[in-house]
Amino acid sequence: MASQSGTASQPLQATTERSQEKQEQYVQAGKGIKRLANKEWLLFLLFIAPNFFFLILFTYWPLWENVKLSFQQTDLLAFSGEPKYVGFKNYEWLFDNRTFRYVVQNTVIFIGACVIFTLGIGLLVALLLNEKLKARNGVRALVFAPYLLSGAAIGIVWAYIFDPRFGLLAQILDWFGIPSPHWLDRPEWALPAIIIVYVWKNLGFATVIFLAGLQSIPKDLYDAAKVDGAGAWWRFRSVTLPMLSPISFFLMVTSVLATFQAFDIQQVMTKGGPAYATTTLVYYVYEQSFGQGANFGRAAAAAIILFIAMLIVTAVQMYYSEKKVHYDG
Repeated sequence: MASQSGTASQPLQATTERSQEKQEQYVQAGKGIKRLANKEWLLFLLFIAPNFFFLILFTYWPLWENVKLSFQQTDLLAFSGEPKYVGFKNYEWLFDNRTFRYVVQNTVIFIGACVIFTLGIGLLVALLLNEKLKARNGVRALVFAPYLLSGAAIGIVWAYIFDPRFGLLAQILDWFGIPSPHWLDRPEWALPAIIIVYVWKNLGFATVIFLAGLQSIPKDLYDAAKVDGAGAWWRFRSVTLPMLSPISFFLMVTSVLATFQAFDIQQVMTKGGPAYATTTLVYYVYEQSFGQGANFGRAAAAAIILFIAMLIVTAVQMYYSEKKVHYDG
């Protein structure tokens, strides 16, 4: 009987040993996977560390310092004295200041006009250049060229064009017996002049992007619309615009953010004048920082307001895109 029980326990012992070996193999495999995952995480951290460091150094740290500065009263150019904490007084001063409200109004008008005219005219020019025309490639290059030029150079050229006595525009208007307005000297004309220059500079970028979108629309959609009896307007409304919605959204976001930060053309042509007529939020931050009676606390507060405005506009655009932008082909 003893020999029989011993013989019966041997297979059970062997099975137990094999299960233990498998468990040990699983444990070792798990440790190996964990070590591999740790190595991959370490490699990932090594790759992102430089970018993350510079992102913190040049983006998030300055943003945090700007937030702190907006609650202080100081003159960084004086290199003397300790910053004085003033709470929300810089923000209160801005919202109570009539000039700041006028600047915000200028900013809204400037952004709205530039974005609407740039995208609207850019789409029309793209539709024209999408047709089979002679010298089409040359016209594309001419339309896109101003986008590659510096804003300062463009501002100098257009300042001469807008000259009411000797400028090119004055000469053209004189042919029709129309006196040239004092574009850059009168508040009612200065902002429209800046808008014209800014739209002219950025029109080429919008045109090229729209043109790329138009050329990517399948021709079968237009053929199907023609079979259904759709005219040119209905094909544009039912096929072209929906298919261009991702590109339109991209251009709207980039145009709004770029226009928010426009500075060089105003600086060269009008320096924010006359009488703050062309001063936008970005230029106002510059004036408060380095102009007469520099106040870095107020400038920082205005910069934070600008940042919040850009954040809100971007969030609204993203919300709108989820409902109106179609990414399916």
